[in-house]
Amino acid sequence: MSFKQTPSQTIGPFFAYGLTPKQYGYNEIKDIASNNLNSEGTIGERISIEGIVFDGNNEPVDDALIEIWQASSSGLYATSKNLKNTNDSFCGFGRCGTGIDPQRKFSFTTIKPGTCSQNQAPHINFIIFMRGLLSHVYTRMYFPEEEVANQHDSFLLNVPKTRRQTLIAKQMSYSKVKVYQFNIYMQGANETVFFDV
Repeated sequence: MSFKQTPSQTIGPFFAYGLTPKQYGYNEIKDIASNNLNSEGTIGERISIEGIVFDGNNEPVDDALIEIWQASSSGLYATSKNLKNTNDSFCGFGRCGTGIDPQRKFSFTTIKPGTCSQNQAPHINFIIFMRGLLSHVYTRMYFPEEEVANQHDSFLLNVPKTRRQTLIAKQMSYSKVKVYQFNIYMQGANETVFFDV
């Protein structure tokens, strides 16, 4: 008897409500992470990020889960070593599902990250889980006002110039809290650049 490879399964719609249960109304289950990264001791400029994940038909995806990971305002990632001797309580990690918003948006309340090294502009790392993917995908969001830093970022320099705009957010609001729009296109003419990690 010959054995065949077990068929792979796509990442299903269970990720969003399984990993962000409070967003989906399961109050008896504690969220490991939320879409609000700020706490009382968080230091830095408050910002909001919102966007939509679009599929190959340019339709909003209603079962995506977005995770973000970012540096603090001082350019440090939240590890016991990095933030141990600071008074900054920033966690740097958040999750948001797209299934509960009527427009299928994801949103995060966070701070603007600092520069973590000379060859990297301030950015936020995004991980996307959704139906149809055999594995999650990685991308980055850069800030439009960081033009000089963006021109020296080692990741952006490896992206063709015609595709770099897919990684740069649009600033939508100049009020007390800056609002950035970062739409993610999984396929098509406006496909977001994804990175192999």
